[in-house]
Amino acid sequence: MSDPLDRIAAALERMAPAPLEAPDFAAADAFVWQVAPERLAPVGRVSRVDLGLLVGIDRSRDILLANTLQFARGLPANNALLWGARGMGKSSLVKAVHAEVLRQGHALKVVELQREDLPTVSRLMSILGGSEERFLLFCDDLSFSHDDQHYKSLKAVLDGGIAGRPDNVLFYATSNRRHLMPRDMIENERSSAINPAEAVEEKVSLSDRFGLWLGFHPCNQDDYLAMIDGYCAAHGLSVDRDTLRAEAIEWQATRGARSGRVAWQFFLDLAGRHGVALKTAG
Repeated sequence: MSDPLDRIAAALERMAPAPLEAPDFAAADAFVWQVAPERLAPVGRVSRVDLGLLVGIDRSRDILLANTLQFARGLPANNALLWGARGMGKSSLVKAVHAEVLRQGHALKVVELQREDLPTVSRLMSILGGSEERFLLFCDDLSFSHDDQHYKSLKAVLDGGIAGRPDNVLFYATSNRRHLMPRDMIENERSSAINPAEAVEEKVSLSDRFGLWLGFHPCNQDDYLAMIDGYCAAHGLSVDRDTLRAEAIEWQATRGARSGRVAWQFFLDLAGRHGVALKTAG
């Protein structure tokens, strides 16, 4: 039987693990924060599209790129919330902007954080804050449901608590909801809380902690077709224009919506039918 003191020491170590060592940040430009065990896993190749292929979001593209370049140059910049319609390029824009910043010769690492791992974010921030690198912390599809307490951990990312957010960390998130909370959850807080105004304010104010709000809205037919034209040109696929237009419109009609994602899915089908292999993005 092991010594009781050894068992106590082992239990304490599990409860309060030793501080994690920072990885070799020179190994990659992108990392994924993983838990159980906690570590920063390097990503050799990021799945992304070229910035020039993102059609119909010019204003959001220019604002986010300028903000990210400011940060990469060591200048003040705002955390950003990209919210709105599904499939309109929110996460694609973040990854494309990161690639453009690298292309312009600036050192910037992107770290992806899953929403369910927000409770561990303070340990992640301590690792990133101890490095001389600059980091773009990215959380895709961020939202909170009823009785979800993860939103409290998000405040540590945006405000940093008493120590403040590390100067070398910037936070970008995407969401389908402008206020990150479903409307019925906010209304429920209003009806059941002792102080309804304060209960609602605590949740709605999450969005206010982002300096940039960039809205993404469903695209029109011209933008949808322009997206497909851009994909065809980028991958060297030539199709009769009238045939392409008719097939593209029929494709989106069967899905009941137009978006960048639907345009890409149509192009994948088109390229496959024409035997055209896709060119990988750099």
